[in-house]
Amino acid sequence: MKLLKVDTVNEARSKLMECCRHMMPQTESVSLFDAGGRVLAENIYSEENIPPYRRSIMDGYAVRSRDTGAAGDMIPSMLRVTGEVLLGRDFADLAVEPGCCVYVPTGGAVPDGADAVVMVEYCEPFGNGMVAVSKSVSPGENVVQIGEDISEGRLLLPAGRLVRPQDVGVLAAAGITAVPVFSPWKVTVISTGDELVSPDQSPGPGQIRDINTYTIAARSRAEGFEVVRTVSVRDERGALLSALDKAKSESDLVVMSGGSSQGKKDMTAELIDETADRGVLTHGIAAKPGKPTITGFDEASRTIFIGLPGHPAAALMVYEQLLICLWRKLICREQERTVRAKVNVNIPSAPGRMTFQLVRLEGSEEPEAVPVFARSGMISPMSEADGYFEMGENQEGVRPGDTVSVHLWK
Repeated sequence: MKLLKVDTVNEARSKLMECCRHMMPQTESVSLFDAGGRVLAENIYSEENIPPYRRSIMDGYAVRSRDTGAAGDMIPSMLRVTGEVLLGRDFADLAVEPGCCVYVPTGGAVPDGADAVVMVEYCEPFGNGMVAVSKSVSPGENVVQIGEDISEGRLLLPAGRLVRPQDVGVLAAAGITAVPVFSPWKVTVISTGDELVSPDQSPGPGQIRDINTYTIAARSRAEGFEVVRTVSVRDERGALLSALDKAKSESDLVVMSGGSSQGKKDMTAELIDETADRGVLTHGIAAKPGKPTITGFDEASRTIFIGLPGHPAAALMVYEQLLICLWRKLICREQERTVRAKVNVNIPSAPGRMTFQLVRLEGSEEPEAVPVFARSGMISPMSEADGYFEMGENQEGVRPGDTVSVHLWK
């Protein structure tokens, strides 16, 4: 029986990785406004100091700290106000002499001669251009130094970083308006099955709404892929072959769900062998869920094919483990977030297969991984779970008190 000769998850990944030397991701330059959610293709360095001048972090008076050494509520230091810093204006003509001070707003430049700022709350105008300072300050107090935020030549963001909103702010501060990012894979999602109807239809006898098209497309977009087409095809050889031929002409990745087990209408492996010049790479993986998984590669069009299990939870998990994992390795992206958590019940594994166990996290200081069990074909447990942990092919399971590494959903 062909399906019994399966690959481990790592073997399936290795076969796909070997093929991907033919299809390394391309790069493109995007504007700062479009950089959020993209993955950097190169290290980004600062070409200047931020801030470029010393800045006050609050409203107050720029002073020489030594002039406030004895200041207090009972005996304040009396300083002469010799000017005011205006935001966005040249401050080169301002300087703080001994016994003097200059008013500085929050974010304003600290003039030469001054080495600290006294909060305005501790300063009281005293008439005749004088101010009474009732608090002493130390050198550098309330002042951001040149380059203290970002120094010239510093690595701002590494290659492989998913650009977050705060990262866009860093790039803007450094005056970087265009960044190199990886071009997303183009994906076609094909769901197969005579029983499938669209979500806006009421299923008739023996019918079910199409779930996989929507979940796989949503996961693809969340990873930054471009979904060029979604197709629902009946279990008819000519229609399926036509859909695959069209998909490989316009996509880097063709995802089929359903039709990968040993049922009488399951033609995925045969069709991939006919469509892809490298044919089938893997026919079945030693994983639970996900055993009836098929991968293939067409070198001429540089297209990866994957036939996912029809069950929604298994399809999404396999897609995560093979394709999302592969993409992240190719672009050197940081891997998904993980949380260490304890289990308080016995959880068995599937002998000889890598097992992916859905869990819900409870508690905050010492999170507990509570198993979420899913019967074949169920999708709701995927939504209830916060993530999953892995049990290896030779692992018997986990026991109460064991600590596991939970991979959190994106």
